[in-house]
Amino acid sequence: MDLQLKGKRALVTGSTAGIGAEIARVLAREGVIVAVNGRNEKRGRQVVEQIREEGGQAILAMGNVAEAEGGEQAACVVEAELGQIDILVNNAAGFAASSSLSTALTVPPELWGRTTDLNVGAAVRMTQRFIGPMREQGWGRLIHIASHGATHPSGETADYAAAKAALLNFSLAVAKELAGTGITSNSVSPGMVLTRSLEAWFKAIGKREGWGDDLAKSEAWVLKNYATQLVSRIGRVSDIADLVAYVASPRSDFMNGTNLHIDGGASPGMN
Repeated sequence: MDLQLKGKRALVTGSTAGIGAEIARVLAREGVIVAVNGRNEKRGRQVVEQIREEGGQAILAMGNVAEAEGGEQAACVVEAELGQIDILVNNAAGFAASSSLSTALTVPPELWGRTTDLNVGAAVRMTQRFIGPMREQGWGRLIHIASHGATHPSGETADYAAAKAALLNFSLAVAKELAGTGITSNSVSPGMVLTRSLEAWFKAIGKREGWGDDLAKSEAWVLKNYATQLVSRIGRVSDIADLVAYVASPRSDFMNGTNLHIDGGASPGMN
């Protein structure tokens, strides 16, 4: 299927590793000129080089978009190199608490605000920064990477889940505000996806259970003892990136104000 993306320009925030990096690579394979963004310049350059080695086009726009100065730094590079963008993927994320298992009653109040900045503040900042040119051209795609935990919180990483829930609200509010403009705003909610952080957890499980770095055994253990889903594997970054590429394309014109669950059936339902 031709996604009709050739020549489009995109900024993918938080794309120096993990899901964001794969989104950047997949968009570039579809002919999109991609701005790779993040805080780690070495990793960012590696992603840009990977894209170029595959024949794609990419630039590096460094900056911490969760902060005003970093967001403006990245935006200025994008404007100087690309002029404007057609697609904004708000993928930059994180949580401020020291433990990935922090709960609603253990995360200090001040860290809730910081986690909100990392997830919602970054998306609000970059959306407001780039929405003007999209309005002028009458076309654009805003895609916000949320989380399964936004609608199905487990109690762990409570500040992160709450921030992602707020991101869903923002995405829908933007979709309604931009109704009929040719710009769509949708969110994508991944479930458990094999990234570097999850791989580290798998290795810790393997060490504890006695099978070392055998990630397949750790994945099977997690599916049996931890994850509740309908698909018998953990997600891969390519699963998320392929969906984002479709949502970013002109072919998704009839999709707006939607939250797309891609979580192996971890949140089955009729809606």
